[in-house]
Amino acid sequence: MKGKIHSFESFGAVDGPGTRFVIFFKGCNLRCLYCHNPDTWTMEDAKELTVDEIYTKYEKIKEFVTGGVTISGGEPLLQYDFLMELLKKFKKEGVHTCVDTSGSCINLKIEENKNRLKKLMDYVDLVLLDIKHIDSEEHKKLTGQSNEKVLEFAKFLSDINQGVWIRHVIVPTINIDKRYYFKLGEFIATLNNVEGLEVLPYHTMAVVKYEKLGYDYKLKGIRDATKEEAAEARKIILYARNKAKKEDCK
Repeated sequence: MKGKIHSFESFGAVDGPGTRFVIFFKGCNLRCLYCHNPDTWTMEDAKELTVDEIYTKYEKIKEFVTGGVTISGGEPLLQYDFLMELLKKFKKEGVHTCVDTSGSCINLKIEENKNRLKKLMDYVDLVLLDIKHIDSEEHKKLTGQSNEKVLEFAKFLSDINQGVWIRHVIVPTINIDKRYYFKLGEFIATLNNVEGLEVLPYHTMAVVKYEKLGYDYKLKGIRDATKEEAAEARKIILYARNKAKKEDCK
């Protein structure tokens, strides 16, 4: 079995705890307007590699990796079977495993999909769950799909007590809004498995990639978000979560 791989990062510092070996899968079902990896959208021009070939790459740099391996993309869950075998290999070798996903490609109304996902999570230590927008209609404008599957995915991971870090990118004119921060915080309060929250500022560094690929960059003219805005957003989201949890206890 071979996976369709885009690239690797040997010392990822923002992809889970510690420094990590990051594997970027090809293929994605979303078309996020701010995506910084548009070259992972399709399976075209992928490097086709086996599990052992990928693990060999990890072995060459593992002494410099303090955290483990993160599988990102693209959307890793689109290559479920290969992802399963890859995770099994790393777990067998005692490596901390992390999957970066939006969970938007799985229909959890189908029982078989729940069972498959639960089996996969047996080999996952941490999920980085990307919630692009808490409002479903705005999520559709931003990514091309509603957030229904994303939120169902989050609730499922909570039900099975799978450790999660929530990741949320803030974008001027799109989701920098206290109403959305409160709504996201209140949703997070319904989950019992959230171990971390990362609020990331939107940046325009990917514009060059779009130009090289011949893609139209939809967010032209929108400024970068600031670290201060991200910090304020995180503060409000956590406040809303804590407030909702206290009210639930009354």
